[in-house]
Amino acid sequence: MRRSLAVDAAFYLGFGIDAVYTAVFSEFYGFRVWGNFALVGYAFAFLHTVVLLLSGRQGSRWMPVGYVVVLGVLVPMLVLVFKRMTGRDWGSPAHSMTAQPEVWVIERAGRLLLSTGSPYVDLSTLARPPVVDDYTPYSPAMALLGLPNALFGRSVVTDARIVAFVMTLVIFLLVLKALDWPSLSIRPVQFITLTTFTTLSAAVAGNDMPVVALLILGAVLATRSSPVAAGVVLALASSMKLTALPAAAVVAVALAFSWRFLAAFVGGLVVFTGVWAAANWEAFVDNVIRFPANMAEVRSPAGSPLPGHLLEQTGPLGHTAVLVLLGLAAVGMVWWLLARPPRTCAEILLRTGVGLGVAMLLMPATRWGYLIYPIALLGAALHSWRPARELTQVG
Repeated sequence: MRRSLAVDAAFYLGFGIDAVYTAVFSEFYGFRVWGNFALVGYAFAFLHTVVLLLSGRQGSRWMPVGYVVVLGVLVPMLVLVFKRMTGRDWGSPAHSMTAQPEVWVIERAGRLLLSTGSPYVDLSTLARPPVVDDYTPYSPAMALLGLPNALFGRSVVTDARIVAFVMTLVIFLLVLKALDWPSLSIRPVQFITLTTFTTLSAAVAGNDMPVVALLILGAVLATRSSPVAAGVVLALASSMKLTALPAAAVVAVALAFSWRFLAAFVGGLVVFTGVWAAANWEAFVDNVIRFPANMAEVRSPAGSPLPGHLLEQTGPLGHTAVLVLLGLAAVGMVWWLLARPPRTCAEILLRTGVGLGVAMLLMPATRWGYLIYPIALLGAALHSWRPARELTQVG
């Protein structure tokens, strides 16, 4: 117990320091608001844990979870959403943005989907050169998070962050139901929900959270004899963000390329991506393929000091090196999958988390926030490892 509490304390201290740094140094208003609230949540969690550790008293390790969820997620998210209702923040300078561009872009995608059948701006119709804000670098189904805004107008409850948060909660309830409502341990919950990658994302953007939740649900369903449901879920995830495609490949191998899974997955892609992409194929390619790959007229602003981005910045040779490293990583992952096919939920999550983690490190256009994928998936694997090995063998 003392060792677990010591790890808890280190966890809350480490991410609390990250919140302090963000509150003080970030150029983004929303990040600073989140940081000021989150640092208090992590501080309360740390102090609560230290008191238990030093006193030797029995106490709940779930109380710190509540501190971080309330002060690191709910309060800053609601403060920023309500603040957003007081003015127009599209295109505002960084020091006044109450939402990251992801929120505006997704809500615009919802409106365009209703009015034109395509969630993308048709760049060929612009009477000016395109700018970064014209692009929507997501697959078509991400526009679902913007539909409430398109249907009912701008409000607190139709903000894309609120929609993403509610959708994520619903998906995790489905995960727990599929697992027969298991008792949860602290460590996986921490890595899925309490790292600053998750709490900051929920407050200022939120769009990655439902995708992560769908990947976890897909892995659980695959090991619960539900290949069709797993195929549909992973098709929806891939139709929100192409980041999810490797997860589908891992599950396909785990299920020995089950025709039911493959049919459901391909059919889901046709419905969730194909139909909407076909409405304006050129716009789809511009936004979803060329822009993230830095092959569009405007370069993606995504960039963090991760290996792939740093190499890309060195010039043509660095760009070639990135492509070679990504290729080698892909070959290595394929070899790992085929040599030792995953057979449990934990192994599926582990393979997916490692694969996405390596990809995030090597991609030329990437952000720190993308690390929410490998960290959350590996956290989910921590929960499912023992039950999966004992009870939920694939097939």
